[in-house]
Amino acid sequence: MNDNPSLEEEQIKNVESSPSTSHFEIGLYSFAELTEDPVTGKKINPVERIRNLTESVELAEQVGLDVFALVEHHRPDFLSSSPAVILAAAARNSKSSRLSSAVTVLSSDDPVRVFQDFATLDLISAGRADIMAGRGSFKESFLLFGFDLSDYDELFAEKLELLLQIRDNERVSWSGNHRAPLNDQAV
Repeated sequence: MNDNPSLEEEQIKNVESSPSTSHFEIGLYSFAELTEDPVTGKKINPVERIRNLTESVELAEQVGLDVFALVEHHRPDFLSSSPAVILAAAARNSKSSRLSSAVTVLSSDDPVRVFQDFATLDLISAGRADIMAGRGSFKESFLLFGFDLSDYDELFAEKLELLLQIRDNERVSWSGNHRAPLNDQAV
């Protein structure tokens, strides 16, 4: 019998011992849309909507949900242009639920700033922050932050590479086509 497991056998062993396979999480997400109140028919006040949203996080936790996530949008009909800020407010009244973006539009954001915002949320929430990074399905953020939609795929690939390097290393050296380089920089 071979005492050296194959790469495939090693990967299966790692998956089987992974904590993520022992359970799964159930949660909900919100677009933080500005809609009409179903009772009055009037558009909900943005301040009231944010208050309702942060209370929803607390209620979701009370009923046993594991995760609350916010979608990032840069349109006037949505309030979640900065999910980390809203989730930080919600962290104050929640104790155990994971707080996540659903999705952070990494293609039009700076990975250093994203990491720092969510690292701060992680401190505020005592280790409950998650980043779900994505490309974005609306073009508003690309135009707003001065990115060319023809660079859609390259922007995401490059910025995801940087975000993963920041996650894995205390100091980063990196260069790409869409952001200033980092040279042994602490993030």
